[in-house]
Amino acid sequence: MDIKLELVPVPVADVDRAKAFYIGKLGFVEDVDVRPTEGMRVVQLTPPGSACSIVIGTGLGGGISEMAPGTVKGLHLVVADIDKARSELAGRGVDIGEVDAVGDGVRYAWFQDPDGNSLALQEMSWRTGDRF
Repeated sequence: MDIKLELVPVPVADVDRAKAFYIGKLGFVEDVDVRPTEGMRVVQLTPPGSACSIVIGTGLGGGISEMAPGTVKGLHLVVADIDKARSELAGRGVDIGEVDAVGDGVRYAWFQDPDGNSLALQEMSWRTGDRF
């Protein structure tokens, strides 16, 4: 049985502010921004090259709307060159930490979205080139 993770809900207080951050600062692509019913807005955003997206919005079912903004921690954005990616994000105004090598070729740089949800750039040296 194949199982694919394709959508991760990220709770935010202001959908437009979050959308502007994820698109303008992180370079995510807008897949969907719809209002299927009164009080419901679904915004799906995908990092370039990723098969997994995030969803932000209002009136979302499944208990997603009950999640408090800023409670998602540790979303990993895997990159081939963390120094280059960190520099690019910092140049776009993202307040991103220094690169931290944690061993075995794994390196991180942490940051937060406007609501305090935390994300990390992650580089794993063995997953670069053709293996990335």
